[in-house]
Amino acid sequence: MSATGRLGLFAFACLLLIPIVWQLVLAMPPFGAHPLPYADLINAAAPAERHVTNMVSAVNFDYRGIDTLGEETMLVCAVTGATVLLRGQRGEQLEAHPGQVENRPIPHRSEAMLLVGRLAAPLTVLFGAYVALHGMTTPGGGFQGGVIIASGLLLLFLAEDYRGWRRLMRSWLFDGLEGLGVALYALGGLAALPLGLPFLTNILPYGQPRNVFSGGLMIIENLAVALAVCGGFVVLLIEFLEETRVMSDGEQE
Repeated sequence: MSATGRLGLFAFACLLLIPIVWQLVLAMPPFGAHPLPYADLINAAAPAERHVTNMVSAVNFDYRGIDTLGEETMLVCAVTGATVLLRGQRGEQLEAHPGQVENRPIPHRSEAMLLVGRLAAPLTVLFGAYVALHGMTTPGGGFQGGVIIASGLLLLFLAEDYRGWRRLMRSWLFDGLEGLGVALYALGGLAALPLGLPFLTNILPYGQPRNVFSGGLMIIENLAVALAVCGGFVVLLIEFLEETRVMSDGEQE
């Protein structure tokens, strides 16, 4: 089929869909309205029952905590699969040189880039820790904080060279952090079983409302998610950047 024919077919399909889409738009509730009572029930129950003011964290780590454990397990499986595919027989050489495409030289990092990167990286990591730590009181939590921390560590690569970054970012360390996060989450749920309580029952003191250390077991689960997400994302970054280095003798491209 020619390009004109494909465009004509696309335009015809759009014309057929316009009435359907318009009906859906008219049927949508007003902005800010929600027809289900779930959010209202959580907003009313969580502050009194779990002493937290971040309702999203209450849902993620308590009211549907088993679902979050499944999500973290899927994250580990996804990172593991990507690592197996990317690493293959390539191996890891911490002293390797970055790869270079023909006629595409690697520019020298300026002093300004070096300064900005070295200043921004620790500030970004600190902000990520802040977001993760305040997951029970304000918007944020372990997942958001873990991603921000991993992004802060990537800034070190933008400021330093490849080999300098790889000396700091050790795969075994972040592999361990990811696995530790998932294991810690599961162990938090298993802790209730010897007491005859259901899995993931919140057995720790709830603390004071609007306090960083409120929510009981949710604090442990939030920390576990932060470790798993940070470790998983950094492992992916390491594997992606390892794809750009020069292969040593005997390694598979």
